[in-house]
Amino acid sequence: MSLQFQIEATRGAGRAGKLWTPHGAVETPVFMPVGTLASVKGISQDLLEELGVNILLGNTYHLYLRPGVEQVRKLGGLHGFMAWKRAILTDSGGFQVFSLNELRKITEEGVTFRSHLDGSAHFFSPESAMEAQIGLGADIIMAFDECTEYPADATRLRESMELTLRWAERSKRHFEAHKHEVPWKSAPGVEAESTQSLFGIVQGGMDAALRKESAERTIEIGFPGYAIGGLSVGEPRHLTQEIVEATIAHLPADKPRYLMGVGTPEEIATFSRMGIDMMDCVLPTRAARHGLLFTSEGKISIKQARYAGDEGPLDPRCGCKVCRRYSRAYLRHLYAANEVLAQVLNTTHNLYHYLDTMRAVRHSIALG
Repeated sequence: MSLQFQIEATRGAGRAGKLWTPHGAVETPVFMPVGTLASVKGISQDLLEELGVNILLGNTYHLYLRPGVEQVRKLGGLHGFMAWKRAILTDSGGFQVFSLNELRKITEEGVTFRSHLDGSAHFFSPESAMEAQIGLGADIIMAFDECTEYPADATRLRESMELTLRWAERSKRHFEAHKHEVPWKSAPGVEAESTQSLFGIVQGGMDAALRKESAERTIEIGFPGYAIGGLSVGEPRHLTQEIVEATIAHLPADKPRYLMGVGTPEEIATFSRMGIDMMDCVLPTRAARHGLLFTSEGKISIKQARYAGDEGPLDPRCGCKVCRRYSRAYLRHLYAANEVLAQVLNTTHNLYHYLDTMRAVRHSIALG
């Protein structure tokens, strides 16, 4: 068994279902916390389990640089290395390489780039990106793509989309030849025949016609799931929503749809209603580290002096352990004092809020 997907309820375009992976089932639509370096910043794995996280995301680019794919592979892949028995998805590193700007050079063969850590030179191709992700051993891995900048002219968008399609074919060929080399093949509880699953990525910038073409041609290559990439790169938020809606219309109804790198709690609820099944974003953890907390009443900047004497909970309607125990005054004190506990508690709350948002969305779809 590699991947199975079943839709169990629908409401308009929204759908609630279940995604079965070699490391357990995931209820969809799902928000995946980002564990860039095999760690969701400020949160231990047992607390992630307690929060109800059944799938998280790792980053190939960062793990390739440190501690290195071979080191992770020897230690049982990401599951063994980070003591995580539930599902993992890794991205291909394409977006991180894209964000390096002046430190990269793109050719037909792949991307030459310099490490942001020490300036050393490296090369990613579709084949080496697959090799790295197979070594990391995530349940779901992504084809190597080129993320197009915003804004970009029509010629640039076309060239980038065509390159991503050629790289998708190369990614699939290499994956199919090597997919049985995952490091967790002999792990307890994992079926001997189970393998990873490779998702294709739809690109095309902010051009709806190119998105349609990219979706149709990516589907022709054939993948068990499809991602919408190249968004949240500086475009206006209304345009993000328009492109997502235009792209969803051309994706298979019976395959999982993954929207990469979005968004706020309101946005993930909106995208779920539009028919997206999987999302990830660094926002809840990054915002927590800067004292920005999401509540049922809107965003709160806990660093503000007005909370110094506030005895009330962060969010009276939140059931997380932080809101049940600590006051706004205490959370503000921890942040102002630069206590490590501030990062832990803030991140715990924000992740709970995101996960609870998705639980509410799934529940409302199930109720029709």
